[in-house]
Order: sequence, then structure tokens, then C-alpha cells
Amino acid sequence: MEELFLTWQLVRLADCMREKMKGFKELTLVEDALRKMKEKMTHRIQELEEVDLLSALGRVCGENVLAPIDSPPYDRSAMDGYAVIAEDTFGASITNPIELKLVGRIEAGMNSECVSKISRGQAAEILTGAPIPAGANAVVPVENAKREGNVIKVFQQVHPYQNISRRGEDYRKGDVVVRRGTIIKPWHIGALASLGMSRIKVLRKPRIALISTGSELIELEKEAEAGKIYDSTKPMLKSLLIEHGAEPLDLGIAKDQLDDILAKLRYGLEHADAVIVTGGTSVGEKDLVPEAVSENAEIIVHGLKIRPAKPTGFAIADGKPIFMLSGFPVAALIGFQVLVIPALEQMLGCKFDPKPKVKGVLTRRVASPPGIRTFVRVKVFKDEEGRVIVEPLRVTGSGVLSTLTRGNGLLIIPEEVEGFDEGDVVEVELLSSIEFNSRSA
Repeated sequence: MEELFLTWQLVRLADCMREKMKGFKELTLVEDALRKMKEKMTHRIQELEEVDLLSALGRVCGENVLAPIDSPPYDRSAMDGYAVIAEDTFGASITNPIELKLVGRIEAGMNSECVSKISRGQAAEILTGAPIPAGANAVVPVENAKREGNVIKVFQQVHPYQNISRRGEDYRKGDVVVRRGTIIKPWHIGALASLGMSRIKVLRKPRIALISTGSELIELEKEAEAGKIYDSTKPMLKSLLIEHGAEPLDLGIAKDQLDDILAKLRYGLEHADAVIVTGGTSVGEKDLVPEAVSENAEIIVHGLKIRPAKPTGFAIADGKPIFMLSGFPVAALIGFQVLVIPALEQMLGCKFDPKPKVKGVLTRRVASPPGIRTFVRVKVFKDEEGRVIVEPLRVTGSGVLSTLTRGNGLLIIPEEVEGFDEGDVVEVELLSSIEFNSRSA
């Protein structure tokens, strides 16, 4: 094991030497890159659009939404029973029941005025959700009383406002129901519906232009040709953008020609809030994206201390970000998570839900170069004993999509850690659910 680890270190050292020779002047820590992006990226989504309640699901609330009415709009019974004056029940017990005269019945949806004001010594039968009649200030649960004709016997006392849902208990008129920057969830829709609100103002979706680069790429609808491969990274990124509340603007595939990349990049900057360019982001002969970007923007970061997705970077043009992501799908996914998601949050003034995490036992050693944040694709499953097991799938190979479809998690090794040993308990970011006793093939 030590010999293998030493060999791995020598290979990494050789890789680092080649990278320096290829022209990566500097690699930036993720936190430093995010700090720079926060400082330089001034573009924000400000425009509002009004949508119906169901269409607001997953959108970002555009303003503080205030309750137009009290909710509930009246005092109502929290259970089936009898509306009473609480003081009439004081001292009631199984051995000392208190008798009250029934004067009516109130059901949910009825007007409480269908029963005259409750006076001392009286009660009204009431169902859950029905309005409390005038004079009454408590509800005796049906199981704590017995009806005999027009009289009930109460066996347990209640205190004032017991078993009553008070007017405005949920929301008072003028209360903030949903705050600006909140991502609308089903429970927000339920709350707004309870207040009679059928429409809400949300921020418009950010438009994000997508450009794939590479003369070898073809679109999905094209016939397969010798020497060509289907562009899988762009559809994946479009899906990720939609999942995060953005509107993709597909600008197609640019050939490995500077003029083609420049034309699409300029169109994207004019018509979108941000641009994502995939492929051609390294420092090879045909890696023309940094050159094209530098003609239109200030490159802030080019090269991150992460693995995979090291060539990831971003630039700023008039406050708008241009993201340079790897053409390899796995590396593009990592770049999206590291840079694009925080940028969308800053643009919209929101926070997306964090990925669920789980701790499990690592099946074999995984190493990481010092000072590099490494993302290891893993399979997380439970064994016969119910233990959570974490099995690394592949450390390298950022174009191997099967490591994502076969795996269900990412093990993130921080910069200050040089790896984990077999048997270590590690925390994994889940991409999908945990399976039972399902090892990778």
C-alpha cells in the first residue's frame, strides 16, 4: 500500500510539473475564488413578474408578502365538542359532573349567529372548525361530556380559550408571510392560499447563456459521424440550471475557432445575465476560450485548486459573470456546484437547499494532493448489518459519466486533508438516495 501511495505521489508531482510548463500560472483556492466573485459580480435580478400561486413553486419571492387578513378570520373550535363559558365548568369531575343546557348546534361553514349568545349555564354543540358563538370562551371535548336530551353533563373543567383556535393565531393582518429572497415551497403556497391570495410577485428567472466548444461535438439531433461525439455536458448543465430556477439560453456549439467563440460569447453577454462556456478552458493549443473571454471581460480566476475541474475559472464583463467550465461532464458538474450555484444565489438574493449529507465507513483509502479540494465519486449503501458503507468509484476520469449514474454521492476531501484511510468514518454529500446492500459493479 505504501509503495502504491509513493507511486501516486510521484505521478502527481509529474502532473504538477507538466501543468506549470503548460502555463497555469496560479491556482486559486475555492474560498478565495468565491470571495473575488462576490466582490466583482454586481449584476442582480431586480425585475418582478406576477404569477399564479402554483406557478410560483420553486421561484424566488420578489417582495415581502404581507397577510391581507387575519388567519383564521374568526375564533373557531379546534375539536368536536361543546362551546361553553369556561367558568361554568370549574370544579367539574367524574364524581361531580356539571349540567349545562344545550341551545343549538354549529357546524363548520355555518354562521355563529345561527345560535343565540351563550349565557351562563348554557352550551352549544360545535364541530371542528366551526365559529365560536358569542358569549362562549372555551370548548369541552365531546369525550369529556355526556349528552342526555337537551342537557350535557361535563366531567372535566376547561379554562378560558381552551380548545379554541383564536382569530389571527396563524397570521395577523400585516404579518410577513413570505420574505423576499425565499424560494417558494409547497407550504408557502398553502399559507398564501389560507389568506385568499391567488397570485404572488416573484423575481424573473435568470437567463444563462450556454456555449459548448469543440469541433468534435455534435448536437443530439444530428446523425453520428466518425470522429464526432455527442455533446452531453450542455444538456446536463441546462438541466442543472432549470433545477436551480434559471432559464437556459442554448447558443449551440462553437468550433475551435476564435471568431466563432467570440461571436457566441458576445451574443450571450448581450442577451443573458451570465454566460457558461464549456471546453477549451485549459492552456493547450486549441484551448481558445480564455483568449476569447479576455477580449470581452476581465478574467478574475483561471484555475482552481480542485480535482477534478482544475481549469475552471470565471471572468466579469460589466458586472456579469462568464464561467469557464470543463467540457468533461463530471468536471463541469463540479465547476457548476463550486461557482455557478453561489453566483445564482447572489444574483437572486436567495439560498438553495443544501444537499443532504450522511456519514459512512470508507471501503478503501483515497488520497488527495496537499492544498487541493478533491471530489471523489462514491457509492453509498447499507450492508446486511444496516451500516452505511462508502465505496469510492473512481478518483480520476472527469469524462466518465457512469461514475455519477452508478454512484450516488460525493466525498469532498478538504484542502487541509491529504486523504482518508480504509475504515475511516467520512461524511458524504448525497446526490440520490441510499440503497440497501448494493455494491458497485
